Amino acid sequence: MHDRGSTIILGNGVHKRDCSVQPCPSSHNSEFDQRINPVDARNQTLQLRVIKQNITCWRKKFLETFFSNVLHGVLDVSSDWRLHHHHFSPLLHSSPHVSQLTLCNMLQGAVELTAEHNQQVLENLAGSLRILNFQRLLSSDQSIRRSLVLLLHRLIHHGSVSQVSMYSWPVPDTVLLVLILSMSAGFWHSGNALMYHSSLCGLCREDSKAQSQKLAQERAERGCYGERERSNGANQKESPSTPREADMEVNGCGADAHLNSVLSRASSPLHNQACEETSSKVPCDHTSVEGGSSCVSEQLSCHHVLRKTRRRLKSAVGRKRRCLRRSRGPHGNSEDLYDFVFTVAKEHNSGLLNKNSATEGENAENWTSSSPGSLCNGHAGCKKGGSAGIFSLKAAHRFRSVSTLELFSIPLTGETCRILSNLLSSWVSLENLVLSYNGLGANISCILSALRALAHHSDCHLHALSVSDIFSHMPCTELVCCILSAFPQLHTLSVSFDLKNQLEGSRPEGNPTCSEVEIPESCLEQLEIRFPREPLHSAFLLPVLKASKSLQQLALDSATLPSSQELGLLLGALKECNPNLKKLSFHDMNLAEHQKEVLLLLQDPILQEITFSFCRLFESSTTEFLLEIINTLKRNSALKSLKLPGNRLGNHRLVALADIFSEDSSSSLCQLDVSSNCIKPDGLLEFTKKLEGYIQQRGGQTQFTHLHLFQNWLDQDAETAQEALRRLKAVCSVVSDSWDSSQAFADYISVM
Repeated sequence: MHDRGSTIILGNGVHKRDCSVQPCPSSHNSEFDQRINPVDARNQTLQLRVIKQNITCWRKKFLETFFSNVLHGVLDVSSDWRLHHHHFSPLLHSSPHVSQLTLCNMLQGAVELTAEHNQQVLENLAGSLRILNFQRLLSSDQSIRRSLVLLLHRLIHHGSVSQVSMYSWPVPDTVLLVLILSMSAGFWHSGNALMYHSSLCGLCREDSKAQSQKLAQERAERGCYGERERSNGANQKESPSTPREADMEVNGCGADAHLNSVLSRASSPLHNQACEETSSKVPCDHTSVEGGSSCVSEQLSCHHVLRKTRRRLKSAVGRKRRCLRRSRGPHGNSEDLYDFVFTVAKEHNSGLLNKNSATEGENAENWTSSSPGSLCNGHAGCKKGGSAGIFSLKAAHRFRSVSTLELFSIPLTGETCRILSNLLSSWVSLENLVLSYNGLGANISCILSALRALAHHSDCHLHALSVSDIFSHMPCTELVCCILSAFPQLHTLSVSFDLKNQLEGSRPEGNPTCSEVEIPESCLEQLEIRFPREPLHSAFLLPVLKASKSLQQLALDSATLPSSQELGLLLGALKECNPNLKKLSFHDMNLAEHQKEVLLLLQDPILQEITFSFCRLFESSTTEFLLEIINTLKRNSALKSLKLPGNRLGNHRLVALADIFSEDSSSSLCQLDVSSNCIKPDGLLEFTKKLEGYIQQRGGQTQFTHLHLFQNWLDQDAETAQEALRRLKAVCSVVSDSWDSSQAFADYISVM
């Protein structure tokens, strides 16, 4: 079993990951942190805080950065005699500490790591590396791709890499992209000689030796069994029902039974054509991909055509193999690499087997996703319940694969979407899939088709899916319904779009609408939807909530509310169908006219965290509404976290919120977020004094532990702000920043 990664993407490439290295003493320098990640408003500040919390060993972080700088030539080791000493290798010394590596541009790092003098470095990385990133890649020649093959084979197939991420590739090289995706999924041509310094990969050689011994043992057992059968049945008549292998030999297929099984799916168009030419009454039964396909006929003419076809294919394959054996040498693997990549990239409509015997032989030699049983042949022809194993050809060897795949800002064409769909359909080890800004459009149907196929595998591990893009091809709630109906095993689902599709009403042919999709009971625990400024149709969202009894977190972003009734229906469904809901978040939704529903939420006895982010809560509210909120919170002992960023609190409302912690309050509130609320230093100081008084009345006991103050106007009076922060830090943990209030928007002037 491979190591399953626990990496989470927080945004802009900042990773939060578990670290087994013991902490080492170090002092955190804020100026140094800002040089690593310059502060870019609130998100960048949050990233710095996350980095501080998760870098448990700065020595390891330094050696990892040192390794990357040496590998990419940023640090010139020749400038220091200690690093340039012939008894010291910077890469070898730091490689055991590298858990994340980024390769970029022309993949110079891959060439360097697979060089003969760095063989031990690669071995160290195979044990330590968990995350492999590709960023801003450029087209590369065959020798560089070959180095990449060696690197991926060692680090993924025989290593510990559990996550592959690709970033910022505006015009991806299809060959290179398919190569990385396929090897990340664990697929590689078993006939390819993975040469490593003019010799077969040692680990593959051991596996091949073990398999050969096992095969020889099975053949010996079968031989003994066959002899016993012949001796027992010497005086008996042959049964009318002969084994399939014997029947194949009678029909001229037994000369190469393995070839027949390999070509059974790939040559199905040829089988159909042959049968149709002889008789339209010949029954042809094409089974699933796992079971292969067979064309059974009682007419000798059809058998004759099939025998001739197999002879052509077998002779072509024989010629191909002889050519490969003759060309095999130090550079003999280059042709195999091209064969591998381009056969994966074949489209169904390109014709897997044409009438040219040489082309037939080449396609038979390589494993491919292009067969009538393939899962996705374009957005108009995605099979709804297709079989899962599209890469089940004997020539395709399956190695270890990664558990996390992330594609950020990489356009995926129809061809690459079909390839990715074919890989996903049997990628049972995949746990987390992130598709961000890939221009999927109608090709989202290919992904849905792959999910349907993957769901048929009892051992699949996919539990988290994130899909985000600029344009939405269908309404967000409808896409959520389609995803959950295709793969109800998901635990985490995130769907995010910036804009609605300009072509309204366009959708893939054969793709059912939301009202036609039946959602089975799902395992969904976390759902996040960012709407492209489209209405929140509760009628579409209610089936999702009813099917998700285990839902614990729900986040809705940028949805418009046509009426109070819509929000009321949603809250009613949450209360009735989702008793385990603990976290609810609304972002950038105008709730100024929905005060009654807001109060109902704050009264909920189950919710532990509520977020109203930039929801204009107090845009047109009265003092009575604020008092109702405070009194409601004082009576709610279940709520632990309340986040109110960007709601125009101002000084006087912040001071009023201190009453939540009064002596007569039963509130258990631990965390309060009042970021981006036009709070000035004098208002913060008054809030602090009031809070200190309440804590004194309670005998110094309080459950309040965290206060978030990002992007407030604390720079207008630095001395007062420092005093307020100093006194607050004696009471709770304060998270703030040095935001420049001159960047504030003009619409905040109304609460100054």
